[in-house]
Amino acid sequence: MNFGHLRRVRVSAAIALAASGTALCAATAAADPVSGVWLVEHPTAPFPLHLYVFNADHTMQQANPDAGNPRESDSDGKGIWLRKGNRIVGKWVEIMADRTTHKLTGRGELTFELTVSGNRITGTGSFTQFDAAGLRKGDLIDAPFTGSRITVP
Repeated sequence: MNFGHLRRVRVSAAIALAASGTALCAATAAADPVSGVWLVEHPTAPFPLHLYVFNADHTMQQANPDAGNPRESDSDGKGIWLRKGNRIVGKWVEIMADRTTHKLTGRGELTFELTVSGNRITGTGSFTQFDAAGLRKGDLIDAPFTGSRITVP
C-alpha cells in the first residue's frame, strides 16, 4: 500500500472541501437583501395577497391562492430579477387554464420595479394578459404593491 499516495489524496480532498465551503460562505454572504420570502399585497389584483420568493441566483417564484378568477386557474408564477442600483427590476410569468376544460387560456406577465428597506419592499408592477394564441388581451399599468419579509421569530 502506498501511504504517500493516500496522504496526497486526503490532502487534496481536504483542500477541495475547504474551497467549496469558502465558496458557499462567500455566496451566502453576498446574497442580495431582496433574497428571501415576502408576503406581498397587490391591492388591485383579483386576489391581493401573494408570496414572493427571491432566490440568490436571480430567479423567483410567486404564488397566491387559486381564488382570484372563478373561470381560470392562475395561482403560480416563475420569473427573474436583477439589481439596478438601489432598485430591483424583474418579471414573472404565470400560465392560465380554463377550470372546466383544463385547456390553456393564456398567460399573465408582471413586470415590476421595487426597493428594499430592511424587511419591507415597495414597488409598482404592470400586468399584461395574453390569450392562448399569444395576443395581448389586457393591461393593468403601474399598480403599487407593498410587502414584508417573512422572518423567524
